[in-house]
Amino acid sequence: MVRENFDRKLRHIRDEVLLLESMVENAIRESVVSLKARDLETARQLIAADKEINTKRLDIENETLVLIATQQPAARDLRFLASVIDLASELERMGDYAKGIAKINLMMKEEPFIKPLIDIPAMARKATDMLHRATEAFISGDVETAYAIPLEDDEVDALYNQVYRELLTLIMENPRHITQATYLLWAAHNLERTADRVTNICERVIYMVTGRLIELDDQQRKDEEATG
Repeated sequence: MVRENFDRKLRHIRDEVLLLESMVENAIRESVVSLKARDLETARQLIAADKEINTKRLDIENETLVLIATQQPAARDLRFLASVIDLASELERMGDYAKGIAKINLMMKEEPFIKPLIDIPAMARKATDMLHRATEAFISGDVETAYAIPLEDDEVDALYNQVYRELLTLIMENPRHITQATYLLWAAHNLERTADRVTNICERVIYMVTGRLIELDDQQRKDEEATG
């Protein structure tokens, strides 16, 4: 009976993590969609909704800490619960990045774009896809996927570098573009950082399953594979 009650509470925490991830994923996606559409009302709604993300993160942390304190879980269950706290924090920060993009939308107002928004939406699609799969890997304990996803971060970095080069060229051609170019670069940077935080989640997956806390990059993965 005690274990059954504990397992029920674990399932509830998993469900809450998935809900928080869904909220954050939607916020990131909608912040970029509204930026491209110059939808200022949606931007305002996203900024207000960030409070719900913050509240959900705190609720997850509190529930997790109570479970640790009252049930004294051992081994893998304890690592899972400890990792949930880190995961909730990472997700909350990604929500802040989405809010930041929404604020950029408001700061730009209805000013026409100095360049078509192509790479920034592509960054958002890739980052949210990585986030979704990383969270699923966390819930299922899928170490193989946790190793694989960070390798995709190069795609996001390449898109960010493309945005940077194009905006720099536009500034050099016309210094009056500098304000909007800076805003768009901020938006791209927030998406680049989102993808970086996905890597942090993947590191927690590996820790949760194996007990090893490592830094994931291409060379690290090769070293891990070589040493078994």
